Amino acid sequence: MVKRVEVAAGVLTREDGSFLLGQRGGETFYAGYWEFPGGKVEAGETPREALLRELAEELGIVADEAWPWLVREHLYEHAHVRLHFFEVPHFQGELQPHVHADLRWQRADALDAAPMLPANGPILKALRLPRQMALTHAGEIGIAAQLAALDKALAAGLRAVQVREPQLDAAACDAFASQVLQRCRAHGALALLNGEPARAVALGMDGVHLPSRLLAGLRERPPLEWVGASCHTVAELQQASALGLDYAVLGAVKATASHPGQPALGWQQFHAMTRDLSLPVLAIGGLGVADMADARRAGAHGIASIRAAWA
Repeated sequence: MVKRVEVAAGVLTREDGSFLLGQRGGETFYAGYWEFPGGKVEAGETPREALLRELAEELGIVADEAWPWLVREHLYEHAHVRLHFFEVPHFQGELQPHVHADLRWQRADALDAAPMLPANGPILKALRLPRQMALTHAGEIGIAAQLAALDKALAAGLRAVQVREPQLDAAACDAFASQVLQRCRAHGALALLNGEPARAVALGMDGVHLPSRLLAGLRERPPLEWVGASCHTVAELQQASALGLDYAVLGAVKATASHPGQPALGWQQFHAMTRDLSLPVLAIGGLGVADMADARRAGAHGIASIRAAWA
């Protein structure tokens, strides 16, 4: 019987989007492979406590914060490993390779550290997902006004846009989505269509965002590079995870003008619903950039917003 091992792993990040990888030493399983720092959760420890101890032992640093992020499982020849990933945005001390053969700061879109430890590989795509997603509302404010706001936001660094236009007819929405895609491509940003996967494929979009009604009937992942879904329940989040989607959006965290009367989740419930998921979750509902730190402390990958994104 393969033993089950709980492991805590730290994704140390810098403001430029880079993250730290360590190369495994010569007397370990998968020697020479690259991994996120961390180690086994010992008896009596929480995963967070184990991570803080491992970072001190492996790297000689003290983490100021460790935000819960993803939980993934992997079956190795020697063990069934359950990895608890935490984001560590700030730490004290100078990095020292006490157990690793080498340390490197990397970017997910320009990785030169290889090969990756198999259990850590899927995390790289999650790190490519921008921390902020903006949802369009051209049907409400007008197409010209929305495109002007989009140009301004892209110039300021926005890198993920979801075209969500329930007030536009299909032809107008498709024409608008094509304009959004053109602008996003010029800035290296993702352009996603909220709706049917076939429409997203036909338009050449970077991906599709599934409303919860479409997620419910899905039996396999649509054939696009990026696939996400709107979720409101734990069952929907688990469905998105089981299908291997790239992200989910969960809300509303706070009261919103677009959904009057809908009860707000709050950060405590958001964390409880997402704490053991294997895919990144963006928080939505009355949120702006000022809420980013609170979102990530609660386990969110980042935030999605409509009005605040274009302010």
